[in-house]
Amino acid sequence: MLKVSSHYTSIVIKMLLVTTLCFSSISFAQQSETATPPKPIEHSVATTSEAGSEQKALQPTPNSTINDDTIASDVTSTHDLTPWGMYKNADIIVKIVMIGLLLASLATWTIFIAKLTELTLAKKRLRKEMASLNGAKTLKQACSISDQFAKNSLTNILINDIQEELDLSANTTSQEGIKERAAFRQDRLVAASGRQMNTGTSVLATIGSVSPFIGLFGTVWGIMNSFIGIAETQTTNLAVVAPGIAEALLATAMGLVAAIPAVIIYNIFVRAINSYRVLVSDISAKALLLLSRDLDRENYTSSTSSHTAESK
Repeated sequence: MLKVSSHYTSIVIKMLLVTTLCFSSISFAQQSETATPPKPIEHSVATTSEAGSEQKALQPTPNSTINDDTIASDVTSTHDLTPWGMYKNADIIVKIVMIGLLLASLATWTIFIAKLTELTLAKKRLRKEMASLNGAKTLKQACSISDQFAKNSLTNILINDIQEELDLSANTTSQEGIKERAAFRQDRLVAASGRQMNTGTSVLATIGSVSPFIGLFGTVWGIMNSFIGIAETQTTNLAVVAPGIAEALLATAMGLVAAIPAVIIYNIFVRAINSYRVLVSDISAKALLLLSRDLDRENYTSSTSSHTAESK
């Protein structure tokens, strides 16, 4: 019995040793597997180094940066960004547009000064002549007063025109016909005076409506040239692009400078000419009123004399 038990004891000890060796080998294998991951770290280091080299390759070299800065500084130094400098450096088409807009602005202010002086003097003269006619009781008195005015005075022309129609209709018996013909001639004279005073204002309307589009054309042309310059220099540096765009926008600015005063001055003259026409119409109405009184007075005198003759 003792031998059998000792035999089983040795077998159990051997099994325990085998089990211990198995567990130790498994734990060693697990430790070796957990210890192997440092290899990917080397790979990641390699990939980061490769990525860094790629980024360095993608980044512009100092020479290219220096070249762009050099080009920008050269372009900036050769461009004068004052209005006169931008005009000198502009394209020939843009220069023509700028000169045209400058002439349009000059024409606007010339018309403004000339027409303002003409309107002011004409309205002042008409008011003075109208005040003188207020004392006339008959058409003949009005004619004698108007003879004291200048020969080209509009008041003198209106009064003498009615007197001329009255002389031409001396052998007619229809007083209403005389009034209608005189009123027709007065209307024609008033309209003619308005057209004469309106001369030059259509130029202002044209300048005010066309100048912005002409300036826009110059801007479009200048920007096209700027894009062509960008393509030739192969750089998008703002210092290279800005001068050409500034020259192009100068054309639009000049178009607005020419158009805005023209529109304002045109509206001022429209109101001033309307008030001038009112003054001319008042003088014409005064002359027609004197004609109507003379005709009615003549009719009354003739009817009174006829009644007196019949009573006798």
